[in-house]
Amino acid sequence: MPVQFDDVFEQPFETLPRLIRLHAQATPARAALVQDGRQLSYAELDALMDRIAAALQRDGVRPREAIAICAGTSIAYAALFLGSLRAGVAVAPLAPSSSPESLAGMAADAEARLLFLDSAVHEAMAPVRAGLAQPLIALDDGGFGTGFEAWLAPQGSTPEPVEIQPHWPFNIIYSSGTTGAPKGIVQPHSMRWTHVNRGRINGYDSQSVSLISTPLYSNTTLVCFFPTIGLGGTVVMMAKFDAGKYLALAQEHRVTHTMLVPVQYQRIMAREDFGDYDLSSFKMKFCTSAPFPAALKADILRRWPGGLIEYYGMTEGGGTCMLIAHEHPDKLHTVGQPAPGHDIRLIDDNGREVAPGEMGEVVGHSPAMMAGYHKQPQKTAEAEWYDPSGKRFIRTGDVGRFDEDGFLTLFDRKKDMIISGGFNIYPSDLEAVLQQHPDVAEAAVVGVASQRWGETPVAYVVPRNPGLDAQSLLEWTNERLGKTQRLAAIEFTEVLPRSAIGKVLKRELREQFPTAGKNL
Repeated sequence: MPVQFDDVFEQPFETLPRLIRLHAQATPARAALVQDGRQLSYAELDALMDRIAAALQRDGVRPREAIAICAGTSIAYAALFLGSLRAGVAVAPLAPSSSPESLAGMAADAEARLLFLDSAVHEAMAPVRAGLAQPLIALDDGGFGTGFEAWLAPQGSTPEPVEIQPHWPFNIIYSSGTTGAPKGIVQPHSMRWTHVNRGRINGYDSQSVSLISTPLYSNTTLVCFFPTIGLGGTVVMMAKFDAGKYLALAQEHRVTHTMLVPVQYQRIMAREDFGDYDLSSFKMKFCTSAPFPAALKADILRRWPGGLIEYYGMTEGGGTCMLIAHEHPDKLHTVGQPAPGHDIRLIDDNGREVAPGEMGEVVGHSPAMMAGYHKQPQKTAEAEWYDPSGKRFIRTGDVGRFDEDGFLTLFDRKKDMIISGGFNIYPSDLEAVLQQHPDVAEAAVVGVASQRWGETPVAYVVPRNPGLDAQSLLEWTNERLGKTQRLAAIEFTEVLPRSAIGKVLKRELREQFPTAGKNL
């Protein structure tokens, strides 16, 4: 009897491993995972997940315990993540770009029973390998620890059934650590079920083909990956983003959905051959994780078929705003309105809601919220805000303002706001002015120490024209800024430091500013 998927999605809770099994029964030959010419069908993925779950049970890894994965994107990585869930085991996906000490600390913090690495990460972790408590498994069979194929349970193995509960940890996502030690964000199965179920609203179904080019350790990627797999579609994966290769894959696989960060959209749209590719199969494109310039959104709407949705939210959950850009082309300067069922409010420094039209810190409540930071109750408490009725919200640290139509405009992170001579300066306002100069490719503004003002804004600029003069650009910019906003200095740089998902690492810029000899 065929599976009635509408009935499945009417349930209050379902697990991703069971959904994959249902798809393996309904469409066994359909491609689930595709990368570099290799593909895994749903039947093959389901069988591999069984072998992974059985191997974890053989090794004594119990439900609600964790494993850690630190490797580049691969089919084996994706299958390992999904197979671990079938055993009720939580996954801590770690960023390979982290320092060896940080990786070891995150694996220990997650209390990971096993650590899966690829050869590149194994080599990078050489300084700390002797102190690792976890057995190592080589995800790419790279000649260290136990090879992945040798570790797997034999072909045809089936695990003992596990009844996964909604509150059990699904994964532990570690924050980027750009503002301090990474925190483990525990997301329960109920949260991921909400993400998968919500995917139907955005057109995900069994015919969907999603192209992902951001890392599998990032929640940015996972919020596209899981709905695609959960609804029986195909995920095409790129281990490393390249704009030309991305466009070729999108055309070859007739891609319908994608998640990209703003800098990736920028690089794709800048290609002179963009118009040569057939992108007519696209239904929906998504963006999140970093500021998304209005002009870039407009260009995408004009030249790239399909809808465009910008998500504003946090890995921790809480409220999400959605800008359905193709329906609201006059609101491209905003991050949209609260998603259905999401409650977004603004509060002042004393924790009181601000009056309509005023700026405040964004806090949010939603059906999909983290359980808390792993083993850090104090940090969890600091991230929470409760309204007078006792309703729990997550603090974002961002400053915003709602317009008269209920669309949220963001200004900056509270930690990035510059207080100069007692005045609040929002770096995004200054960056917007710099971006208007025809010879500026990218710009980031940070606050640095000043004897005269306490703090003062300086800009890092990636010039489009090598003949651009810093002093002339400084004068041009300050002529267009208010007196209290003026830049103290401009530094040219070849690139802005970014995380793997495109966020500008402003702490690095602050730390590298050459204060010697500068009277600020």
